[in-house]
Amino acid sequence: MLEYKFDTQLLIEGTNLDEDTIGDYIEDNIKGDSLLCVGDEELLKIHYHTNEPWQVLEYCSSLGDIYDIVVENMQRQTDGLEG
Repeated sequence: MLEYKFDTQLLIEGTNLDEDTIGDYIEDNIKGDSLLCVGDEELLKIHYHTNEPWQVLEYCSSLGDIYDIVVENMQRQTDGLEG
């Protein structure tokens, strides 16, 4: 059984995006691991393993336009099923 079963990925397009501030907020407020938050002030890629992907989406949507959203169930993949 995986501790965090949802692989959550998305892009944020906005202005004055700060990868350190956004990454720190996600790590401090949403339980999970394997955070990747990279980009520049106008476009960031987020990758995070969590059990509450909707919290990541809600927070990121408050920062700008989110798109290319992917939420995969890694437990199903581990079990040999479609994610």
